[in-house]
Amino acid sequence: MDRIRFLLLGLTLSGSALALEVPGPVVDAAWLAQHSSEVQIVDIRSDTQSFTTQPAYETDTKAGGKVLVGVGGHIPGALLIDFQTIRTDRKIGNLVVKYMNPEKPEFEHLMQAAGVVANKPIVLVAMGQSASDIDQATRLYWQFKYYGEKNMAILDGGLAGWLNEGRSVSSAASAPTKGDWVSTAEDKALVAESKDVAQAMKSHKTQLVDARDLLQYFGLAKRSDVKDYGHIPGARVFPPDVQVKMEGGVAKFLPSAAYQSVLEQSGIRTTAPAITYCNTGHLGSGAWFVMSEILKMPNVRLYDGSTMEWTQENRPMVSVPVR
Repeated sequence: MDRIRFLLLGLTLSGSALALEVPGPVVDAAWLAQHSSEVQIVDIRSDTQSFTTQPAYETDTKAGGKVLVGVGGHIPGALLIDFQTIRTDRKIGNLVVKYMNPEKPEFEHLMQAAGVVANKPIVLVAMGQSASDIDQATRLYWQFKYYGEKNMAILDGGLAGWLNEGRSVSSAASAPTKGDWVSTAEDKALVAESKDVAQAMKSHKTQLVDARDLLQYFGLAKRSDVKDYGHIPGARVFPPDVQVKMEGGVAKFLPSAAYQSVLEQSGIRTTAPAITYCNTGHLGSGAWFVMSEILKMPNVRLYDGSTMEWTQENRPMVSVPVR
């Protein structure tokens, strides 16, 4: 009996040792197609109705092939998560700040309800038509990492890239069984609070990186639910339109060397600590992902409350004098 138990234990340990590890924070469609049965494909989008809608194509009269004009459906076997559900309101002092990282029990419940299981690699798939789409995946990636998940990646180009390569698609409704994914840690080194941003603003030892578009950075426009115009004093800008490259309607990550050059030319040091932010921690997660996960920069944090929290607290902003 002891010999049988020993053999079973050995097989279990051997299986764990042979479990697939993702090759890096970004995988391409060819890799996912080859390993689709070994990973759990987690589809993250806001338009959940499109999950069961067929993609739309038009015929290219010049080239003679089909052109994707409407992204729909999903990669077969994908689990669906509604981006609108993964963030929550949180009370900070006397304020209620929207779009914050949920507490651990709530996040575990959301992932389990979607069918996410423990000890199996995760590949996150966004719609893939814009930087905002891709940043839905980077935001969920950041939340997973905060709660201890390590074996995960984002599909480069998302669903749009997958479809553009002519790969298989399903429009069947998702009916997942309850998953058993649980948090194994809370990595507080990934998140910055207002006090950390205020200290960085004064000391200049930690860089502040604004991941919004230039209109919002300069204070020529703002979200209606953000109280004030402009950017946090001292922040450099790393806008969404240089975080990805558009290829045939597909948003893809740039090579590492390109990111290195973009950041350096933007006055952002790739060897220094940084705090990224936006309005709500959505686009800021894209800048965080590029800097922390692709470039492996040291000590990069996301300001979860971003300007939503910062301006509610009546902290300073800088903008051009147009008002």
